[in-house]
Amino acid sequence: VEAARRRRQAREAAEYYGRQDVPRRLEEALNALFAQRPADLYGELANYFSKFSKDPVICKLVGRKVLDGVGRPTLEVEIYCIIKNYEKRVCSTVISSHSQILENALSEATEADEKERNDSVNTAVKWVNETLNTLLRDLKPTEQCEVDKILGEYFTKKVEEEKEIQKEKEEEEEASPPPLCIPPAAAQSGGKKGKTMLGAERTIPPAEPMEPVLPGSSAIGATSLAVAKAGAAINHTPLYLYIALLKRDQDSPKELTVPLPMVSLLNCGKFSPGKLKLMKEIMLIPPVQLSLKEGIERVLNVQREVVKLLEAACKGPSPQLADKKKSGTHSTGKKVLPPAIKRISISGCLVTGFDNVEQPLLLMQAACNNIGLELGTDMYLAINCAAHELIDYNKGKYEVVTGAFKSPDEMVDMYVELIDNFPAIIALVDPLRKEDRQQWDNIYDALASKCHLLAEDAATSVSRFLTDRDVNLPKCSGAVLKYLNQTKVSDLLELTGLLHGQRHITTLGSPDGEASDDSLVDLAVGVGAKFIKLGGLSRGERVTKYNRLLAIEEELAQNSMLR
Repeated sequence: VEAARRRRQAREAAEYYGRQDVPRRLEEALNALFAQRPADLYGELANYFSKFSKDPVICKLVGRKVLDGVGRPTLEVEIYCIIKNYEKRVCSTVISSHSQILENALSEATEADEKERNDSVNTAVKWVNETLNTLLRDLKPTEQCEVDKILGEYFTKKVEEEKEIQKEKEEEEEASPPPLCIPPAAAQSGGKKGKTMLGAERTIPPAEPMEPVLPGSSAIGATSLAVAKAGAAINHTPLYLYIALLKRDQDSPKELTVPLPMVSLLNCGKFSPGKLKLMKEIMLIPPVQLSLKEGIERVLNVQREVVKLLEAACKGPSPQLADKKKSGTHSTGKKVLPPAIKRISISGCLVTGFDNVEQPLLLMQAACNNIGLELGTDMYLAINCAAHELIDYNKGKYEVVTGAFKSPDEMVDMYVELIDNFPAIIALVDPLRKEDRQQWDNIYDALASKCHLLAEDAATSVSRFLTDRDVNLPKCSGAVLKYLNQTKVSDLLELTGLLHGQRHITTLGSPDGEASDDSLVDLAVGVGAKFIKLGGLSRGERVTKYNRLLAIEEELAQNSMLR
């Protein structure tokens, strides 16, 4: 009986292994490896047979609340896959915070923002650990389009559910009896607001309503990116190359370009200590002929010299301006008199104050000249104007300097004069509100041949670009895109393709609430962005991304793929 059992078991084993073609493949492997005589025979056998193993599939998603670079809650998503019969953690991603709150906001606003952020992250964690965990189970992480389709359908369902909830609330409010009286304070506040809006509408277009953010939406973007990272890891491919392959329908690129960095150096915007409000970020852009490594080193040299000049300005008389003949730019004959502040902004640059538009630009000019660089040849400038933060709706004007207001048309004239006087400025970000369409047309016609005009806040979210075709960019050179909320990898690929087709410049930017995850850099290289806007070189979550960019450049150069 025992002998019969063993013969039956041997016959069943032979049939089982025969159906899997194991004997033939084992013979092939042994014959091939005998000639090679590898030092690690079993390792080579494992490598050989791993080619015939099943493709990994997603078995589990894990969402958790973590902290971003400034200690605020945000979302992390981990991907687990079944690989060769074992559950393995493949990767994780941390998505940047979606909401923005001013650094000097009132405590009530800060508390409200923290509650909203916590609620949104908690909802996102629930989505990931429950529904999305079930929906994506057994899918291959390399099936990015299928994953993003499922994520998009789930988000659409959640949006419809939220609309139903809001509709029910509105019906309940309509059914409830109206209040007998309005408190005097509320009545006064409401009357003042109405008067303001009427006055503003006669002067400038009213502000468009803020794009709503559905609580929990970060689960969609984080999961999509985490799946892309998992697909890259399983294919043993760098994420930037994996993204490039997705964009080109698996057609392998021969060359890739590292985007030019816009490195934030000074913050002298609305909430800086000086009178100047216009320049939220003054950024350095190294010349394209330099390698990224050389460009970053040059930026750091300029940064050190700027700090020296600012410290000298605090201790005594400020340095005289460099010879205007050497600079090749307009000189007003004024001294650089910035009050330096020992504070680093959340974007990683020095917060300092100035009294007029020319002072910080003359400071940059002096710093470059002091170390033997010519601004406009050896280094270029970009300015994030953040004009939407400067508008005074009572006056219908922008407050460029404390107490000095300019209409939208006057802003255009100011920028034209600024670029004429400082031709080293090659990019302006958000020079106007998105609502001032006519002035965007005017500034584009006047400056597009000299300077890139980029829309950041004046643009809309990636997902809204694709879902609402009636939403258009103002007339500009391109957009600063951010990977946030319900943005999916497929959305980013589609939109960058559309922008490139329209000859628009694509810039990928990091938001204020940035995390230490460096995937944004791989996305920028993979989609072929011209610029990348990461902030300054003075915060860990920012520097991590610059280090990743340097590593990608080195890797591309070693593989002869660097354009």
